[in-house]
Amino acid sequence: MIYTALGDSITFGENASSMTKGYPHLIGSALQSSSHRVRVNVLARPGWSSGDLLDAVIWNGLPVISQSGVISVWIGGVDLMNTALQSLKSKHPLNLRRTTTDYKRHLSALFTRIKRVSLARIVCCTQYNPFPNSPLAVNSIHQLNQITSEIAHRCGVVVAPTHTWFEDKQADLIYGYHKGKIEDALSGTLPIHPNDRGHHVIAKGLASYLIPPNTKA
Repeated sequence: MIYTALGDSITFGENASSMTKGYPHLIGSALQSSSHRVRVNVLARPGWSSGDLLDAVIWNGLPVISQSGVISVWIGGVDLMNTALQSLKSKHPLNLRRTTTDYKRHLSALFTRIKRVSLARIVCCTQYNPFPNSPLAVNSIHQLNQITSEIAHRCGVVVAPTHTWFEDKQADLIYGYHKGKIEDALSGTLPIHPNDRGHHVIAKGLASYLIPPNTKA
């Protein structure tokens, strides 16, 4: 069975101590040890927005997706972060209308493309909040997760509530966590990625959504 993980820098494994410590490979190892024969394929890059991932799937990902048995999708954080940082730097009010409109279109198209070529079980992850002490982040991520759930349910895609696994644990699970405020991102670093412990939490939670208990290899 092929497990394909689609996403951005989180799925890519940025700030994990090694690629094998990223959640896709941890899931692959866990499934192998539970008698599933699994090959892991990661299509993800730091900085990818939902539009970038859609383009990558269309131009490079469809052959392996067509052979995949399970697929996870983790995207949208870059869309939101770019808009939020522009708002902070310009000191203009945050306007998510265009961002959410584009995100809805891209995510719907992504699921549609996948389903055209694959009968794989698709699981879409929600976004955890790396800035829980900023009302701006709390409100915008909640809105993004609502949209993700709506589009996923409409397209017959399973939703993994990743945000709940990080709730009140961000300081322990995020690499470089500082004050938990979105202003932390203006310091030149982006304290948003899981550390090794965070990837372990994601892998443990997500594995049961990809292959539910009692599913045979």
